[in-house]
Amino acid sequence: MTTPDATPISRLQGIGMTSERTRRRMVERLRERGITDEPVLDVLFRVPRHWFVDEALAHRTYDDVSLPIGYGQTLSNSYTVARMTSLLRESLLDDAALAQVRRPVRLGQVLEIGTGSGYQTSVLAHLVRSLHTVERIRSLQQKARRRCREQRLDNIRFHLSDGHWGLPEQAPFQGILCTAAPETVPQALLDQLSPDGGTLIIPVGPGADQRLLRVQRFGDEWQQEDIEPVYFVPLVAGQDKAAGRKP
Repeated sequence: MTTPDATPISRLQGIGMTSERTRRRMVERLRERGITDEPVLDVLFRVPRHWFVDEALAHRTYDDVSLPIGYGQTLSNSYTVARMTSLLRESLLDDAALAQVRRPVRLGQVLEIGTGSGYQTSVLAHLVRSLHTVERIRSLQQKARRRCREQRLDNIRFHLSDGHWGLPEQAPFQGILCTAAPETVPQALLDQLSPDGGTLIIPVGPGADQRLLRVQRFGDEWQQEDIEPVYFVPLVAGQDKAAGRKP
């Protein structure tokens, strides 16, 4: 028996090391590490992380490790996905909204830089009203689009472009989440934040010296907070051939 996209049911539901029991253990480990945002934990339990890597690696997807997805890119570990998503939500929602679990309050328009395998994209799509996601590698984007279609997520718009300049034609964004690390925070992303508290979650710096930052915009001022050390692939700069732009 298959889904309309001819994906085996066992692949979607997970068996053995990708089963519901394994996903519950992952969520409990995240709680132990300090993730308390219940809507985020619920989404991480429901989104089948093992869809987003090659089947040969599926048995490792619920361990708290990063995994290769090809083209020198990686699927972030589950803690990092949960942490960045929670930081974005807690920056933009009040305590009453954060406390709603059964029908969580969704964020407004959000931009993701680095679609990758589509896992972080899928998590965000459950928690925002409108999601734009940018990827520079066409093959990764195509795979991510198929995986999101299989989940019937219809609030995502995919864009093939370079992350350094964001997506100015769709700005402003209530939130921007970046899944690759530039040397410094791109000014274009800061400018595309909503001026009434718009929030950017981004890893910054070279290699082992990377830090996860939270930047919030209030009018023409930006407040920056250093969160914790992280390790991401670099945010590679290129040329947008369609628009003729360079970073």
